Amino acid sequence: MSSLWKKMRGLVAATALVVSGMGLVALPAQAEKVLHRGNGAEPETLDPAKSSGVPESWLQYDLFDGLLVPDGKGNFIPGAAEKWDVSADGRVYTFHLRRNGKWSDGTPVTAQDWVYSWRRLVDPKTMADYAYFLWQVKNAQDITLGRKAPETMGVRAVDDYTFEVTLGAPTPYFLSMLHHHSTYAVSKANVEKFGAEFVKPGNLVTNGAYMLVESVPQSHIKMVKNPHHYDVANTKIDTVFFYPTENQEAELKRYRAGELHIAYEVPVAQMQWLRENLKSELHLAPYFGTYFYAPNMTKEPWKSNKDLRLALNLAIDRDIIVEKVNQRGEIPAYSFVPPDTTNYTQQLPDYAKWTQAQRDAKAKELVAKAGYGPGGKPLEIEVLYNTQENHRKVAIAIAAMWQQKLGAKVTLNNQEWKVFLNTRDEKKFKDITRHGWIGDYNDANNFLELLRGDIGKQNPSAFSDPQFDLLMAEANTTADTAKRAALLQQAERLMIEEVAVFPIHFYSSKHMVSPKLIGWTDNLQDLHPSRFLDLKP
Repeated sequence: MSSLWKKMRGLVAATALVVSGMGLVALPAQAEKVLHRGNGAEPETLDPAKSSGVPESWLQYDLFDGLLVPDGKGNFIPGAAEKWDVSADGRVYTFHLRRNGKWSDGTPVTAQDWVYSWRRLVDPKTMADYAYFLWQVKNAQDITLGRKAPETMGVRAVDDYTFEVTLGAPTPYFLSMLHHHSTYAVSKANVEKFGAEFVKPGNLVTNGAYMLVESVPQSHIKMVKNPHHYDVANTKIDTVFFYPTENQEAELKRYRAGELHIAYEVPVAQMQWLRENLKSELHLAPYFGTYFYAPNMTKEPWKSNKDLRLALNLAIDRDIIVEKVNQRGEIPAYSFVPPDTTNYTQQLPDYAKWTQAQRDAKAKELVAKAGYGPGGKPLEIEVLYNTQENHRKVAIAIAAMWQQKLGAKVTLNNQEWKVFLNTRDEKKFKDITRHGWIGDYNDANNFLELLRGDIGKQNPSAFSDPQFDLLMAEANTTADTAKRAALLQQAERLMIEEVAVFPIHFYSSKHMVSPKLIGWTDNLQDLHPSRFLDLKP
């Protein structure tokens, strides 16, 4: 090959030829757009039925399309389903799937895949933390609890592109749930072919805007645009890299060096400097979630000593946590369900109106009443949290409060994310664990359901109260909005009275966002799929 031809071939590869009135004109080819995103912890798994954390969900919003999908602005729009019908009694939903919906291997996404996936989620053999998420569907709860076969679930494929769902009772918020990863379809053929290995790069097929090509532990996850996605023509970003980085200082350094377009979180120690120097790139916004501590109520003294649980709860100075420790715009929490929850009035205990000095005095009184402190048993507490600087600072501050006010001896135990999740969910922690819950849909039910006695691993403290469960069951079958709200509010008052958890603050989202990024919109659920983003040239 002559050197002249080599040069000409290189020029053709780097340009696009267009016809104008003056003949052929060479224009530069459009450069590949590559997005770099920080993503917190190493993902637990990419299996939609088995993951439970926010870092996994950010990945899954790019890889999968639910029946509905978030548009990045706080709305939910048609996804795998282009439209749907709801029966007059509100119990039967008929989803009309896109006929051009395909898996990343080019095979059609069918109603049979959805039937298979929803049965798989609630099947006790799957051992999914989120199995309860579809308990609104007819027979789903009985299936998870081993009372009925998965085939009895109220789902069926009317034909290849019509997925019908029958609920046990009208559920006003049902559609808003269907963007959540636990409700995603997986390819039946793909899972049956590879078994548990189906989530690995090279095996995994997905129906979202992107497909998985690399997953290197403690390094990165790489996705590229899915050529078979129905909206591929409008997807601007070609390649997305996600970087698991639990050290927030390291992540911020990468962001400031231009290696990241989005930082997953912001370190507390740098907050003031960022406010002063990178204010336009610092995004702090209300976030639909609650940060809390949970006592292990499978063990004593937490199982039966409500006074001791309340004492620890009262001794936490929320104002110090949000104003001095975090400094990121959070709101102190004394209830579990966040403010701005649709069709719900926030429930506050009387002590929310007390001064902190009054709460501290009551805490000391309760510790003595429980038989601990001076003249009683030594109060020894271990606090579990996942490895991250912000969680460490909060744990240190709360430990100091309990030691100074209540005479407790507090030890801290931090674990890497995957290990932490297992320890927490299996209730293997000794005393108290850090926890947080981000609302999957805007309804009080999404928070309060966690405290049901039959919910399984997702119950943060293993709290169990028959009256609470009855209230939740009645609320779930009540169509009247006002009556349903009253039942949910009564349930929350009960769990607050029983001190099922120690609410600390309501979240704010906190990211660094590059000025090169187009389309980022802060929203209450902090959902930002890469499909709706773009980069400046």
